[in-house]
Amino acid sequence: MKLTGKQKRFLRANANHLRPIFSVGKNGLNELWLNEVNQAVNSRELVKISIQQSADVDTDDVKEFIENNSDISVVQTIGKTVLLFNQSSNPKHRDISNGVFSL
Repeated sequence: MKLTGKQKRFLRANANHLRPIFSVGKNGLNELWLNEVNQAVNSRELVKISIQQSADVDTDDVKEFIENNSDISVVQTIGKTVLLFNQSSNPKHRDISNGVFSL
């Protein structure tokens, strides 16, 4: 999904208070990890991921892996933090996406 600049700005503003709920460590990236992230994004719509210092991957690797293997959009990368967004399949969880797509 391609997001406009206004939509990304809206998502960054909503993610300002969020803490990372997933991290990438020395085990790296795999399908099991991506499935867990996908479930979290499906229920929350907006999720932060942190990359640990011991990880063998950097933010570009994480961004490429997520975008190539899922429908999740990477909104922003700052340092070792990645911000992810995807519209929830459950209409009850679409608080953020309603605001995004109204812009």
